[in-house]
Amino acid sequence: MNRVLRCSFVAGVMVSVFSFQSCAQTKNATQKSTSDAAKVSPTEVSMAAGKLVYNQNCLVCHQADGGGVPHLNPPLSQTDYVLGEKARLIGVVLNGLDAHEPINDEVYSNVMPAHNFLTDQQIADVLTFVRNSFENKASAVSVAEVKAERAKKK
Repeated sequence: MNRVLRCSFVAGVMVSVFSFQSCAQTKNATQKSTSDAAKVSPTEVSMAAGKLVYNQNCLVCHQADGGGVPHLNPPLSQTDYVLGEKARLIGVVLNGLDAHEPINDEVYSNVMPAHNFLTDQQIADVLTFVRNSFENKASAVSVAEVKAERAKKK
């Protein structure tokens, strides 16, 4: 009888230990997935959202690789417009661009229409995407910067 009680006690302890470990592992996994989600920077989120905006509004003219179309639509890779002053780039999206303005000493014949129908967030996202894609490495564009440029036009 004593042996049966001991076996039952040991079995109960083992079940408790395994249950505790399982609970702890679940808690750790939950904490890990929460911390992994917290590690996603706003730039990564902005890049993903910006890619969607690019695919919907920019890809036809500037192409999937950002290379543009020779003599028609400028490339987005390593150009002064993309890597230069953010306010000027934001202005291009908000106001469009005249076809006769040279970009990196080359003139393109297509006029870029204004994309002022995009929200400030969409413009910030797409420009962050462009400034960090196609061999570009530049700082992100913030919603506040877009708002400031849009306010100048009112």
